[in-house]
Amino acid sequence: MEGLPFTPLTGADDGGHLGPPPAAFALLAADGVLLGWSREAEALLGYPAAQVVGRPAVDLLAPPPADGDGPEERDRRPRFGENRSAVVDVRHRRGHTVRVAVTLHPLTPASGAAFAGRAPSAVLMGAELEELRWWETRQAMLQGLVTQSPVTLTIYGPGARLLWANASSVRELGGDLEASLGRSMTELFPGDVLTTQHSVSPEDFVRQILETGEPVIDVHFRGRAPADPRRERVWSSSYFRLLDGRGEPVGVCEQSIDVTGHYRAQQRLALLAEAGARIGATLDPSVTASELARTAVPQYADAVLVDVAAEVLDGEEPKPVTAGDLVRVADSDGEPSRVGERVAYAAGSPQARSLAGGRATADAVAAPTRLYAPLVVRGTPLGLVTFARGDDAEPFDDGDRAVAEELASRTAVCIDNARRYRRERTAALLLQRSLLPRSLPELSAVEAASRYLPADSHLGAGGDWFDVIPLSGARVGLVVGDVVGHGLGAAATMGRLRAMVHTLAELDLAPDELLARLNDQVGKDASDQDGTGTGGSGAVGATCVYGIYDPASLTSTWAAAGHPPPAVVQPHGDVGFLRLPPGPPLGVGRLPYEAAEVTLAAGSLLVLFTDGLVEAGGQGVGAGLDRLAAVLGEHRGSSPDRLCARIVEELAADHAQDDATLLVARTRALDARQVAAWELPSDPALVARARAMAAQQLGRWGLDDLAFTTELVVSELVTNAIRHASGPIGLRLIRDRSLICEVSDSQHTSPHARYAGNDEEGGRGLFMVAQLTEHWGTRYLPTGKTIWAEQALPAV
Repeated sequence: MEGLPFTPLTGADDGGHLGPPPAAFALLAADGVLLGWSREAEALLGYPAAQVVGRPAVDLLAPPPADGDGPEERDRRPRFGENRSAVVDVRHRRGHTVRVAVTLHPLTPASGAAFAGRAPSAVLMGAELEELRWWETRQAMLQGLVTQSPVTLTIYGPGARLLWANASSVRELGGDLEASLGRSMTELFPGDVLTTQHSVSPEDFVRQILETGEPVIDVHFRGRAPADPRRERVWSSSYFRLLDGRGEPVGVCEQSIDVTGHYRAQQRLALLAEAGARIGATLDPSVTASELARTAVPQYADAVLVDVAAEVLDGEEPKPVTAGDLVRVADSDGEPSRVGERVAYAAGSPQARSLAGGRATADAVAAPTRLYAPLVVRGTPLGLVTFARGDDAEPFDDGDRAVAEELASRTAVCIDNARRYRRERTAALLLQRSLLPRSLPELSAVEAASRYLPADSHLGAGGDWFDVIPLSGARVGLVVGDVVGHGLGAAATMGRLRAMVHTLAELDLAPDELLARLNDQVGKDASDQDGTGTGGSGAVGATCVYGIYDPASLTSTWAAAGHPPPAVVQPHGDVGFLRLPPGPPLGVGRLPYEAAEVTLAAGSLLVLFTDGLVEAGGQGVGAGLDRLAAVLGEHRGSSPDRLCARIVEELAADHAQDDATLLVARTRALDARQVAAWELPSDPALVARARAMAAQQLGRWGLDDLAFTTELVVSELVTNAIRHASGPIGLRLIRDRSLICEVSDSQHTSPHARYAGNDEEGGRGLFMVAQLTEHWGTRYLPTGKTIWAEQALPAV
């Protein structure tokens, strides 16, 4: 103040500092005359002390509005309230109005010296109103950050040691700031940094900010606060350097917000996304339950148990389960011995309540560490999932309960899908196995063994089949086929094809003709199904290879319809694969099929298979064929059954994608003493000789009991051949598991058995043959036909 020795109470001129605005002072006499004027007052209003001292203070007030002529406007003295403060409009020296907040402080008579013989009665302090309000706002803000803000503010010095904390931070520290001062950040808040780019220690973290001055925003920390050590929390923290008045760094300020709820929500969403990708990858209830356990542990729970109704595991329709009808299918506690055990829960237990209510249930009202979520599908519980956390872990809350129910719901759908798949697959496998041969016939032509390997994939049973068919003349038919597609439709189509092959084979058709007729029938079936394939399954066509082996002549005839050729191992030769003329798959073309004839020594191995066997290793058909050849070469001396086992072990140990069929047959030859053959000229006089030769041969075989019937059969068949054919006539007797009589000629006309009238002399021959023998028939050869008849051997 002009002429007075006191220093102005001001902050810095920079508005960024937190000091109050400059305060102007004036001394007033009792009558309101100005006795003193400070430099701040001159700066505020522009008047030097010489122009205002000695004048009434009211002269500096701005004039009232032009329309204001009331008593208050006429009396321009400021009205002070109880705190003796007011806001007045003061005229600036340059003519504009300045709004000033003023405070009047009365003085005692002895408190100040006299000025021009007059004693001051009051001190008038003033400050520009807007600046004062801005300063008060900043003060309120600072006060709020210190005492009211939910954001924790903490100042750490070198070494990340606590220097100061606001009220919110003090509450996090347990309410005792004095006990926390000087302790490091690691000591106060043990935990880990979730933001990967800031994986250094807190001490290094603070030192870097002090050195570089670069602020760091939104670093996520996970840890436990001293005030609540049981509950794990997540904070989003930002850091910036603090400077003193000289610009020197004094510490790092940390702003932290508790984002635990947001973080947990993100974690739960991530967990559910992972569950959607992992759970249900296979159609196996036990594997699905294990996938749930691996997904939930340890990010959601410390242990997971999954119990499922026994009938669900068997593929049966789910029924409402009770707490005593469950089987343990997954246990993340590392006790596999408990998997497969029956599980029973007491009535009234949380588990029983969860199953009955269809909602997740906790084991305690306060701080639950076990949560039970039912596996529910279409309102029916299939089982129960137990989520457990350790005693020192954070208890389950409502958000965790919702996650448990969602995990259980997704798992329940996958388990129900697996149940449906198991039921349908079981039905398809039962159908397919019922349509396949239960056992292979014992024949003189071959020793045979087989294997059927169902697919392990979700596609279900396929349409692979095999068969060993006894034929006339001690011959045998060998067939393997593969219907395109999977499921019940493929299995049903396989059954139809196998029946058709049996029927056509019993007509003694050659392999190429059999495949041609089979191809026609498959094409008709596809048309009848309106192009939908095997029973609506989407499958179209099939592949097949069929061969006939004659143990008397050691010849075999083969034809293939889009199928891999059989492997052949001669007794003293290399392993090879038959070279067969290519033919289209059944049902997809009308091209003719061709047959190939191969001579096989007795003891040769024939190996028929479907492509699922040689593709099982996942290395392609070529590699599978090489592996098959290697196994056959190494174990060529094994029995067909042992050889089947070795092939399956070597080729199909990792079999998964397609079903496979394997048929192994070792050829046999009829002993020369078992066959008697004659060639007769076409002369009716030789019929008696033919009967005699047949009777003599039966005598040598010890089959005199069959001589009479055999002579009649030979007489009728030879007579018919002489009467209706030309050229030489062949007669052959085969003593096998039955007695077979064959007569061959050069004609292709087919004889028919018929009833002869009472007045007819002929026509009874084949009728008598049919009556006297068990079976008879005709097979056609390129050079003619053979009529055969079969009799059972006498019981020994």
